[in-house]
Amino acid sequence: MVVNVASTEPPAAGDALPPSSLYAAAALRAGCPYVNFTPSTGLHHPALRSATESSGLPYAGRDGKTGQTLLRSVPGPMFTQRTCGSAPGPGPTSSAAATAPPSPTPPPRPRRTPARNASWPTPSARRPRARCTSTLEKYGYDEVEFAGYTQGSAGPITLARLRRLARDHGLTPIGSHVGYYSDDPNAYTFAQNLTKVLDDAQALGLKHIGTASGPFRYGSTVDAWKRAAEEFNTYGAAARARGMKFYQHNHSDEFSFATDDPKVRLYDVLLAETDPDLVFLEMDIFWAYAGQFRFSKRPDGGSAPFEPLDYVLRQPHRYPLFHVKDGVSDPSNQFGYRMVDVGDGDIDYQRFISAVTRLRGERMAHHWQTEHDQPAESFTFARRSSAYLHSLREKC
Repeated sequence: MVVNVASTEPPAAGDALPPSSLYAAAALRAGCPYVNFTPSTGLHHPALRSATESSGLPYAGRDGKTGQTLLRSVPGPMFTQRTCGSAPGPGPTSSAAATAPPSPTPPPRPRRTPARNASWPTPSARRPRARCTSTLEKYGYDEVEFAGYTQGSAGPITLARLRRLARDHGLTPIGSHVGYYSDDPNAYTFAQNLTKVLDDAQALGLKHIGTASGPFRYGSTVDAWKRAAEEFNTYGAAARARGMKFYQHNHSDEFSFATDDPKVRLYDVLLAETDPDLVFLEMDIFWAYAGQFRFSKRPDGGSAPFEPLDYVLRQPHRYPLFHVKDGVSDPSNQFGYRMVDVGDGDIDYQRFISAVTRLRGERMAHHWQTEHDQPAESFTFARRSSAYLHSLREKC
């Protein structure tokens, strides 16, 4: 627990975080409950509102008192929050139990879990964004990741309207997928229109901006991937200059082997040649295990096993985002799995998520986003997947 007992600071002015808010933000990132014994701003700064509400951590206080007043103003609300549950944010985190007065207790606040655009349809979908945002809110989601900024035949929509829709329904836009490159010089990709891509990401208030394109622009040799990695470093530096993180989302082919050196896994080249402070990864867990199925043997037949989770555990800070999608094991399928709704498959998400969130300092550092590439019905998938992740909350 972090308790602020420092001298009272002057009222906050402007957008800059005062010292008390910086310490409060550090407490959130470390997964620590926070108590403010001073009138200082602390967690009450507007810039921290969303992170505070979605953290799932107990927090209370705006001035320290003594005796009975103290019990009412700080520990009382804190224990109430811990008992009846607050609004956890990134990941299926849980609120710790605590002894509290047995009655009366207010009804639990809705627990939320992150979303991805599986139930926020892609540009080809026909559902208007307004319906999507309200439905996601109803199912307990609090984050969305974009894969395009349009709404198909529902009509045009501006970035400002898109951001406002998300905000009005308690959804934080957390990232977006944009193409890596194109032969069209006017294409909306990182390679062709980096400035425009970053301008739009800033307009939406994104903290992450990335691509689901594999680094195959120059081929599948080691040098080809080194060249692509250098471009990723460039995009990462440009994103960082604007306060964002650039990331790459994998499919299964990233775990294949270099054509000029079949003992080298291409994903390892990407990790080694990109700057860990500039280029981050969004692991699509389904596709990572599909890669395990496809590429646990080298082209010469030699054994080359790997565990996707190990990549994360070795460098957890490089994986701020995850796509949670599920699959039923099916060796007759070319990918080793048939994609199903989250919770209906054989991928052990309790094991995977627990291993990541229990790392010291990592509980609040990751965002778990449900996804299905071709759901039978998007809203049904969103509802069922949210329910499953909520069921894991007390186990991870």
